[in-house]
This record gives sequence, structure tokens and C-alpha cells, in this order.
Amino acid sequence: MESITPSPADRAERMRDALWGLFVGDALAMPAHWFYDVANIQRVFGGGVSGYAAAPHPHPESFMVGMEYRPDVETARRFGRPFDILHEHARFYDTTYSDLETATNEREESHGNPVPQLEDRFHYHHGLNAGENTLGANLVRVLLRSVVQEGRYDPDAFQRAFVEYLAAPGANRDPYTEFYLRAWFENYSQGVEPRLCAPFQRDKWSVASMGGIVRPLVASLLAEGSCQGLGVAFEHQALTHRSENIASALVILTPLFHGLLKGADPARIVQTHSSHLRLPRITGEKLRETYRANGGPGNIPEDETWRLHTEMREDSFDIERFVAEHPTGGEASRALSTACYPEHGLPLLLWCARRHGFSPREALLANANLGGDSVHRGMVLGALLGATGNGIPQNLKEGLVARDELEKEIDAFVDLATGGRGL
Repeated sequence: MESITPSPADRAERMRDALWGLFVGDALAMPAHWFYDVANIQRVFGGGVSGYAAAPHPHPESFMVGMEYRPDVETARRFGRPFDILHEHARFYDTTYSDLETATNEREESHGNPVPQLEDRFHYHHGLNAGENTLGANLVRVLLRSVVQEGRYDPDAFQRAFVEYLAAPGANRDPYTEFYLRAWFENYSQGVEPRLCAPFQRDKWSVASMGGIVRPLVASLLAEGSCQGLGVAFEHQALTHRSENIASALVILTPLFHGLLKGADPARIVQTHSSHLRLPRITGEKLRETYRANGGPGNIPEDETWRLHTEMREDSFDIERFVAEHPTGGEASRALSTACYPEHGLPLLLWCARRHGFSPREALLANANLGGDSVHRGMVLGALLGATGNGIPQNLKEGLVARDELEKEIDAFVDLATGGRGL
């Protein structure tokens, strides 16, 4: 692949659009997040998601109610550490410091997990308005602000800001607190050193999720090139996710991201880097069947879970052939699960980009309408699409609820990153 040297102004503009794309991808996907049955997306959103929308109620497939968060309250108080990261959203969770009043005695057929009756199936992002960002995206903002405030990337400063944000009542409007956050703060409540609080994928499988890719990819922007960028990404990942599958995805995504920022042809560079991927042996359709048969992934034995998510095919992934053989979202999502796992989510988001000609609007709407873990796929996809130089539509930027604050944070971060002062 030819060597490309973009102008500093062009690289800065691509970087800004990459960050805008991240927030746009998140907000577009938010209302259909964790819908696994595409028919439900079509029904609830009048033919599908076509722009920003509020989180609907009820969410027919939601199993947020009853999720566990079990910090060691007594030890946390003894150490003077905050443990309440749910605040007004605690009513949705089974915790050690609040009461859950809603029973989960039904089973939803699309994923097999226990759910409450329909009127109590609150959307994971219940209360968020059209164009509003999720907690995952707002933790990217915590990273951006930390870097700007410190004048460089400081992992300890980020972790302090991370704890302060989640511990502050009213700071987070989003009820959905991902598994890794709850596991991190459970460790923190027990007196574990912050640098060691990140849970391991081998111990808690849900740590291996697309959400663990987003902030490390952003942190990599502070490096001059993809090699050092990958090192920064790994360092940041380990603060909250110790996951082999996330690290493997970053090995593909970081050089791809940096190549796009340097002006590489999107189709060619995606073909080059995605060829290092190996698709999972189990298809998305078969994985969903396995979950349903076991009444949810939590009931599958650990050794079987490891096999399901780490056994890969031997042949190289060919994105052009995959798009040709899977021209529709339905076909793509039968081959690749729309759940949160990087081994499925990464090739699926590359399918969205390539199938829709790297058009930000079309690809991000396609991602939203696939459902599943659409917000985290959407953040990564939006970052890649912004880096292509195709531009993020102005009306999508302006439709974001936090548009003015985001513009200031993005511009300040990019000024540091492009000035070589971020590390």
C-alpha cells in the first residue's frame, strides 16, 4: 500500500470527524439497542430507525431489570470509596444496597433470558431523548476532558475522573450500566487498587464486549503512528477490560483507523487489514439458538463459553466476498451475531461500512437497524467512517443533544493530539 502523507489540516479534520462519527453512531443506534428481533425494530420504529429517536417504552426484549450489582458496601465505607454508581437507576438492579421490586418471571424468546412482564421491560436507556448519548459515549467524553485538563494522557488521572463521574449523583442520565462497570466497582469496593480492578474475560465472559474497544481506539489517536497507538490502546484497555478478544480486535482496528486518518483508500485498506481476521466457527444464527436453548448465556458452562467465542475458522476473512455473499442485513446477521462479542461485531461493522460504500449516514443507519449491541458497533463504525474523509453530515452533528459541549471537547482534544503533545 502506497505511503500517504496528508496535510496536518486534513488529518486534524479527519480526526474531528472520527470523533463526531463516534457520537453520531452511538445516538442513532441508542433507541434500537439490544433489540435482537429485527421484526420488533421494524414494528416499534415504523419500518426501522431513520434518524434520531428517543428510547421507546416498553422495550419488548429488555432484560435490564434484575441485573446484578453487588458491591461490598461495608468495606467500601471503611476505605472511604464510593460504591453507588447507579443512583436513581438502582431501582432497575438487584443490588446490595437497594430493593428490586419487579419480578422477572417470564422468558423472552429471542434471547432466552428471564424478563419481567411487558410493561416493566424498561429500555436499557430509558429516559434518553432523541440525539442523546449513552453512558459508553459519555465515558469517551470523560477521557477527552481528562486529556485536555492534564495536557496529556495520564491513566491515573483518567481513572480518577472515571470514578468521580460514575459516583456523582445526577451526572449520568443513562440507566444501562454495563457489566464491566459493575464488576470494576465491585472490585473497587473491596479495596482493590484501581489499576487492578478491571475484570478478566476468563473469569467473567461478558467483559469481552465491543464496548471495551471504543475508548482504547480514541486513546490511540494521541500517538503519532499505529504502532505506538496500539501500545496506548492496550494500556487504556487494561484499565477497565482485561480481554483477549478485545485486544485481538484492537490489533486489526488500530492500524486500520490510523491508515484511514492518513488518507488511505477505504476499500483497499479495509480489505488489507480485515484479511487478518478469522471468523468464528459458530454462526450468529447458531449462537442465538445455543443461548435460547440454555435459557441465556449465563447458563452455559464456562469451558463451553470459551470454545464458543474463541474457536475461529482457518481461512482468511475476505470482506469483498462476504459482502457479495451477504448483501442484506438479515443475511449478514445470520452469519454474524449482533450481540456484543468482538469476534462477531468487528466483521459485522466492516460489512456495514463496505456494503454501504463508506457513506456515514447509510452505514450508521444500517448498523442501527441490525439491533443487538448497536451502540458500541456504531461508535467504532462511526469513528472509522469519520476517518475516511467522507464527512459526517452536518445535520447529524447538530441533532446531538450535547452538540455545543461536544464541539469544544473534540476541538480541544484534537488540538492536543495533532500538536504531538498528548503523551
